[in-house]
Amino acid sequence: MSTDLPSQPAFRRMTARSKHESHRVATPLELFFDLCFVVAVAQAGKQLAHDLAEGHLGAGLYGYAFAFFAIWWAWMNFSWFASAYDVDDVPYRVTTLVQITGVLILAAGVPRMFDSRDLTLSVVGYLVMRLAMVTQWLRAAASETGGARTMALRYAIGITICQLGWVLVLLVPDSALTWVLPLGIVAELSVPALAELRTQSNWHPHHIAERYGLFTIIVLGETVAAATLAMQAAIDEHEALDELIPIAAGGILICFSAWWIYFARPVHHILTSNRRSFLWGYGHYVVLGSAAAIGAGLEVAIEYATHKAHITAVPAAAAVTVPTALFLLTVWALHSRHVKTGLGQALLPAASVAVLACTFLGEHGTLAAGLVCAATVALGLALESHGHPVHQNPTGGTA
Repeated sequence: MSTDLPSQPAFRRMTARSKHESHRVATPLELFFDLCFVVAVAQAGKQLAHDLAEGHLGAGLYGYAFAFFAIWWAWMNFSWFASAYDVDDVPYRVTTLVQITGVLILAAGVPRMFDSRDLTLSVVGYLVMRLAMVTQWLRAAASETGGARTMALRYAIGITICQLGWVLVLLVPDSALTWVLPLGIVAELSVPALAELRTQSNWHPHHIAERYGLFTIIVLGETVAAATLAMQAAIDEHEALDELIPIAAGGILICFSAWWIYFARPVHHILTSNRRSFLWGYGHYVVLGSAAAIGAGLEVAIEYATHKAHITAVPAAAAVTVPTALFLLTVWALHSRHVKTGLGQALLPAASVAVLACTFLGEHGTLAAGLVCAATVALGLALESHGHPVHQNPTGGTA
């Protein structure tokens, strides 16, 4: 008896999928895509940790913000496109693999971007990713009609114009980059809003929520991995367990709590319109960026504990507490405030303030921040178990 699986067509028409499609989940290609993108996230985090440990706060934050934007924006654009137009045929798969190649090129250029502000390799990688995205939109335009075709063409034209702008950025003197780069970012951010001004793409709420959740898990996993490698190296070199164990404990509590808080409730019901969904999707720049920066901060805390960082105790603690507080506050703004009421509404904002206060505990700040995060999870569970109406439906009423 044959065990061959039914073969998929090698070529399909790229028409929009239904927003109400049942059992829509992430594909193996999307998971592979995420794992490859996190390589670039790891590079950006590593460079951020190095700059913070050396006391180069401004340069480190600026480089990280720009590098992470390039990674996140290419990932986000692919994810929303795939939610509407994934046909999983040969051209689609090959084009997606080209985008993965682009992010690997970008990742290779991240150290140069931080060290000498040489953007060439990173821009080349970004161009590969984004121009591959243009071919996807052109293919969608060729298969669609009416407003959907116009929308796809607007995406293709807008992305192409932005890429021409990034090529011109390579000709700009280094002294002007600080002012020019934000203009390019604004142009990129404006493309979806202009493209979908009259016709919205058929993204799937459950699928989008799952895609963002999966990438958040992968970024938190990279944070744990980066901190673990830094811890291992520190122990091998210094054997300073008494100084490192509190950092390890605090870091684990922060990462575990971050996962728990992000996935406390399903969020697909929040994505009810393009306006709300765009704000939610764009806001994840801070969620994902801060999650990755926590790992960089833990590396800085470890370097301080082993006397390798050229900063004092408070900045070393801030490298962990500030991104942790940003993560908590942004998850509240994007998720919790839509579904919580009563004491539950104030829980994450209060926790973010308490985590920031831990900064001034210096070398004990990481452990204290971890304890605050764990207490936040415990308090949230206690409020629910005692019958407080901490959750409500987005349309009104408690749940």
